[in-house]
Amino acid sequence: MNKKRTDKQKPEKKNDKIKSGSKRMKKEVMINTIINVFKSSPKEPFNYRQISKIIGISNQIQKRQVVEILDTLAAANFITEIDRGRYLYKDWQTVIIGTFRHRQNGKNSLIPEDGGEPILITEQYSGHALDGDKVKIKLRSKRKGSEPEGEVIEILENNQRTVVGKLQVTKGFAFLITEDKTLSNDIFIPKEKLKKGKNGDKVVARITEWPENAKNPLGEVLDILGESGNNDVEMNAILAEYGLPYVYPENVERTANKISEEITEEDIIQREDFRNTITFTIDPKDAKDFDDALSIKQLDNGNWEVGVHIADVTHYVKSESLIDREAYNRATSVYLVDRTIPMLPERLCNKICSLRPNEEKLCFSVIFELDTKAEIIQSRIRRTIIKSNRRFTYEEAQQIIETKEGEYKEEILTLNDLAQKIRERRFKSGAIAFDRYEVKFNIDETGKPIGTYLKIPKEANKLIEEFMLLANLTVAEFIGKNKNKIKKTFVYRVHEQPNPDKLKDLSRFIGRFGYKMNIEGSKTDISNNINKLLDNVKGKPEENLIETLAIRSMQKAHYTTENIGHYGLAMDYYTHFTSPIRRYPDMMVHRLLERYLTGGRSVVKNKYEDYCKHCSDMETLAANAERASIKYKQVEFMQDKLGQVFDGVVSGVTEWGLYVELNENKCEGLIPMRDLSGDYFDFDEKNYCLIGRKTRQVYRLGDAITVKIAQANLERKQLDFTTV
Repeated sequence: MNKKRTDKQKPEKKNDKIKSGSKRMKKEVMINTIINVFKSSPKEPFNYRQISKIIGISNQIQKRQVVEILDTLAAANFITEIDRGRYLYKDWQTVIIGTFRHRQNGKNSLIPEDGGEPILITEQYSGHALDGDKVKIKLRSKRKGSEPEGEVIEILENNQRTVVGKLQVTKGFAFLITEDKTLSNDIFIPKEKLKKGKNGDKVVARITEWPENAKNPLGEVLDILGESGNNDVEMNAILAEYGLPYVYPENVERTANKISEEITEEDIIQREDFRNTITFTIDPKDAKDFDDALSIKQLDNGNWEVGVHIADVTHYVKSESLIDREAYNRATSVYLVDRTIPMLPERLCNKICSLRPNEEKLCFSVIFELDTKAEIIQSRIRRTIIKSNRRFTYEEAQQIIETKEGEYKEEILTLNDLAQKIRERRFKSGAIAFDRYEVKFNIDETGKPIGTYLKIPKEANKLIEEFMLLANLTVAEFIGKNKNKIKKTFVYRVHEQPNPDKLKDLSRFIGRFGYKMNIEGSKTDISNNINKLLDNVKGKPEENLIETLAIRSMQKAHYTTENIGHYGLAMDYYTHFTSPIRRYPDMMVHRLLERYLTGGRSVVKNKYEDYCKHCSDMETLAANAERASIKYKQVEFMQDKLGQVFDGVVSGVTEWGLYVELNENKCEGLIPMRDLSGDYFDFDEKNYCLIGRKTRQVYRLGDAITVKIAQANLERKQLDFTTV
């Protein structure tokens, strides 16, 4: 029990410091004084300089004594060295609260809720906490020089999440076998909680409890996905693994089916009519949800009027309706390798709202008057009605651009010319040119991958991209540049400047390949230098590697009500307005735009900031699920190639091994550390390499390497390679 501190126990204040030149403080007095400093500020870390200043030590000899005393107190377990030279009072009654994060290698951690560095929690001291649980920990004693460690003493809130795995059912009991990286143990399922699941079934389950002395948590089956290995089952399992919906609620579908697609005279009279203006869509060949269309006509003054027409989703989906709540929860459509999981019910996204050819459709539009140099003379934002004349695929539009022949060739060629001028101006302003290819699979009718190909963006893709960017910018400027003193709350898409340390790492790394990049100067200077680098590596073997590292040096774009601009696009104002069929933030932007166009007051900022965070989080989950589906198809594609030899490049270096991307098909696999024979390798994180202790052999990011396909594990979505 702590006694009430007396004045004698208080550390000396500034006025009580020992004056320079006065007699030296005795060591015993110094120890007690230092102890009292820590006791009086138990949550505040100190180094020897801070301690010396507080207790009035100014000469170097006694400062060295302070260092020795701190070492002694740490060895005596009175204080903890939380990082190099910084100590914290070890009061076992003081606890830290935060979020538990689980790692398969047992190096779990606590993320403190009031900030601070993560604290290591080994598996034996995790107290059966699960990934995402809110927990209370106490600090454990540690060896000198090692990182601080904690022990879970209480689970405050369970993270009620689902787990996906394969059932192993015997006569007496059942287990859920899972490859979930946030779980170390399989889940015991009582027979009565199986929900008729059979041995080998892929299921969704939840953990119900984890008794203190039990090795395995207990759980129950929530849904049976089907037989493991079936393509539909495995794709649904990926969605469930990331907490994403894999079926559409029947009541929401029923509600959508009742929505009338009729356009009334009342609807038309309030809109600008573009039904007689040449309009078309350009989309991927497998697309069904056409969000956007372009119209073009020449004005009497020789300028061009270009309309960017976006499906008027919020005309049909009213705020807080059943469909709207479901769309908000999903926040985005999810694009897996072989399917799209839509944000909106199919009747809305593929029929009523989709800007299909030869059908009258309601839109929210940004209309530009552009001169022959693609300079904006004026623009306006209007609700419109259109009738698309033609649906183009990107390939069809590209053929017209290349051959200068085909239907609506004049319109497409003019739009392409304008888009290229807008694009050139954007890059001069400091936009960054990441034109990355995508690896796509040719898939048979059962979903099995039978080949790969590269999808490379061409002029037709960039034509659409430039006009969508221009519309998004114009809408954001219309609200954000408002001259009113009180800024109205809006949803922005922002992108912060790169992390300087990551840019330094990139600059150092590319030196290995003979490239240089100046990372000093204004943000436009840095953007231009990154673009020069990307131009220089085009067509070189290291192009994909260096472009990947350049992307990793960037921050992640996200949604927020705080406008800080978009660094990658070199825009001071930017939002998402052009894809309301597949992104909920665009629906929010449409509603806010309508509100403010009609003189409405600003909405509550905090509420919309929460909406933005939810949408950013769901976007990340969707991207993770998409990557998992690609990984699954890569492993499936390589299953019949075991033992074959391929050339590749080291695409990732980690403490557990080397990732290698194959040149032929861009599939990526792992050479586990244990399979790097002949030496023990240390991981050099700063230089992206593994170094052999005896041989000094080095495996670096970007190195050419020849590998053999050793294993293709579909359950873990992992390819294992060995060196040749």
